[in-house]
This record gives sequence, structure tokens and C-alpha cells, in this order.
Amino acid sequence: MTLRLHNTLSGTKEDFEPLEEGQVRMYTCGPTVWNYAHVGNLRAFLFYDLVRRHLRVAGYRVTHVMNLTDIDDRILDQAMHAGTTIAEYVAPYVAAFFEDMATLRAERAEHYPRATEHIPEMVDMIATLIENENAYIADGDVYFRIASFPAYGALSHLDRAGLKAGARVATDKYDKESVSDFALWKKPQPADEKLGAVWDAPFGRGRPGWHIECSAMSRRYLGDTLDIHAGGVDLTFPHHENEIAQSEAANHKQFARVWLHSEFLADATGEKMSKSAGGFTTLRDLVGAGHDPLAIRFFLIANAHYRSRMRLSSEALHAAAEQVRRLREFADRVNRTPPAATDDVELAQRIADVRAAYRAALDDDLNLPQGVGFVFDLIREANAALDAGRVGPLNKGSLQAMLDDVDAHVDVIRAQEPGLADEVERLIAEREDARRGRDFAKADRIRDDLRVRGIVLEDSKDGVRWRRVAPSG
Repeated sequence: MTLRLHNTLSGTKEDFEPLEEGQVRMYTCGPTVWNYAHVGNLRAFLFYDLVRRHLRVAGYRVTHVMNLTDIDDRILDQAMHAGTTIAEYVAPYVAAFFEDMATLRAERAEHYPRATEHIPEMVDMIATLIENENAYIADGDVYFRIASFPAYGALSHLDRAGLKAGARVATDKYDKESVSDFALWKKPQPADEKLGAVWDAPFGRGRPGWHIECSAMSRRYLGDTLDIHAGGVDLTFPHHENEIAQSEAANHKQFARVWLHSEFLADATGEKMSKSAGGFTTLRDLVGAGHDPLAIRFFLIANAHYRSRMRLSSEALHAAAEQVRRLREFADRVNRTPPAATDDVELAQRIADVRAAYRAALDDDLNLPQGVGFVFDLIREANAALDAGRVGPLNKGSLQAMLDDVDAHVDVIRAQEPGLADEVERLIAEREDARRGRDFAKADRIRDDLRVRGIVLEDSKDGVRWRRVAPSG
């Protein structure tokens, strides 16, 4: 089945074909590192991870660029109040971003460019826009002239009648009601030199606006035209709309062929999670409350389709943890159960059908929740077949291959902390030695210590098994 993706630009699902056969150039909007990423941000970042993983499953080579915005109005304001430079201010939040992504097992992009490291590329693009009369200087700032770009508004399906000719917006973010010329370059403010936020340019010393950053950095690493540009739905306007205008006006080529946008994650009250509004939950908050990071990962990518809104709740996270547990326990059971002498022909066909349906769901605009639903239906049937001794060597291999298909996207079945499995097995062996020596106090202490860390031991006829749960105590 051909991979089909919902292109925000056209508003329809389209067959995906990259410009260069077998190679995908993808740019995704990363964090603005003025604070910790909240779980709503992480939903978008894990959506990028899902896109990347499925493109590779589909046989493509992927060059993925994810920017870090380390200069904008909020960073300057926070650094000024903290009495530090912008580089010093953002450092802990950059480190926290990479820690969060590693904790959630997101694959690393090929490039993570920082805005402050690509000022020359931005200056060059702005100079081109001024030369082409798509931009102009006013009171020391440089603005993009929206009237010079007739296609403005196509991505967000904006009514151009609402554009305010000649009006200017200097802030990095604004509402649709304020559609007007936007800032590409800003003259320095008194505190900017001390903050390390001023650069030379032929059109005057200053700093870049937010929107020009992605246009300049994507061209630097991926060329004039991207195969895929992805971001959260809140970036559609004005950020992505402005990126299109400035990139296509400067390069005279289509900027991005496919636009993908993930929906909001709402908080417990149903409101969009927002750092600016002050009400947000971080990964650290959830882990501190006892939630398994891999259950959080599963919740964010497999609980709802990426274009559907979600609501964060403890109940939803506990349900995701249960689904992760079922996947892991089923994988463990398949791996340790000796195959029956013969294979059940009907089960073999059922496994093949589910594998095909799972792949078809992912090829249909990355519908991971639907695909996972097919798999859980089969798990119930396969467990009954294992109980009845109807899983022979071929069916066992097919079930293991199906789980590999799923884990290529969700990455929670075989994922463990580095060295955790070896340590737990060592402690299980110590506990068994203590039990054989009738030192039951030590055996209980090992069991209880593991439970506090989120490891539950289960005694069975096949030996001692262990699984992850929320830490206790």
C-alpha cells in the first residue's frame, strides 16, 4: 500500500512521493528553550519520531532536521530578569530537552541547529528579501511585505480580505486578527548587548525575528524545498505561514511539499496546555508522580490519532501502562513458550491478516491507534491458542515478527533502562539463593526493594518473571 499523508496545505490525504527517490528531507519545529518542554510539546516531538520511524519502515532514508530556538522575545525577557546571558539562560533547558527525548526513546534527528549559530544564513536571506522588495526597513527594524506575496494565507486557509495593508507586527507571535507585515530583524534594545543578543548586518545591528530562523536553517541543511515540514497545529499560523512567504519569496521555489500538523494535548480541565499561560505539566512531573516514561510515550503516540485532540489524565496514563504491560507480557510468553509440533493454519492466516492490517493503518496517515487495536485483538486470540498448544514454530515466528512490526513504532516492548535487566536478574538469583537457604527476610527485602523501584516479581511454574509498574513508596 502506498503511504498516504494528510497535507495541511491541500486539506486532503495525498500519496507521498519525495523529490528524490528513496530519500526524505524532513524539517520539524523543535523547542523554544525558555522553559522545560511540557507534555503537549512532547506529543508533537514524539509525533515527529513516529513520522521518522515509519518513513524508515517504508524503506526511505531520512535526513531529519529539528531546530532549537535559543533566542526570542521570551528568552530575552527571562534572561534579563535572571541577570545572565541568553546562552547561559537556555543551557539547562537545552540539556533537559535532550534528557526528555532520551527518556521517551525518541530517535535522534540528524541535525539540531540552534538559531544563534546560524545568524549569517538569516542575514543573507533577509538581504535577498530586501533586494527583491519583499522586505523593507522601518525605524531600524526589517519587515516582510505581505502584499508582495499573493499566496499568503494558503496554508492556514486565511481570508486575505482580513490582511491589514501597511500595518506591522514586531512581536514574534500574534493573533489572526492582527495579520500584517511581520518582523524579520529587530533593532537592539538597551539590554540586548549585555544579554549577548546583538549581531552585525548590512541593514543595521540587531537580532533576528522568530520566523526567519527556520527558513534559513532548513535551507542550510536540506536545500530550497523540503519533502515534509511538521509541527504542532498551533504553529500553522503565523509561524508556518510566514516561513512559506519568506522562503518562497527568497528562493523562488516551493518551500515544503507536505505539511503535517499534530493536534493539541489538553490538560485535565480540557484547556490547551501552554507554557505562556502558566498551566502545564512536564515529563518530570509525571515521572515524579510514579508514571512509567514508556507508558507516557505509548499514551502520547498510540492513544489517539495525531490529528485528534487528547486530554491528559492519570486514568489515561494508567490505561496506557496496562497496554504496555500486556504487550510485554505477551512478547515474553511467546518467546519462552516452546512451539507446538504443528501450526494452526487458521491462526497463521489470522496473524498474516493482522500484520497486513497494521501496516495498512500506518500507511493510511500514520493511524497507529487503529493498528495497535488490531494487534490487541489478535493477542487475545493468540493467548487462547497458546493455552491450547496450537502455536507451532511458524506461528511463533510470525507472532514475534508482528511484535517487531509494532515495536518499530512504539518502542516499548523490548525497551529497558541500560543494564536494568542484568541487575534485576542478579537480584532474582540472590533472592532464590536466600529462599533456598531459608533466609526469607532477605528474600522479602529484595522483593520489596525492587517493588519500590517499580519492578514486580511474579513466581510461576516456569520460574520467576518480572515486569515494570509504577514505583511505590
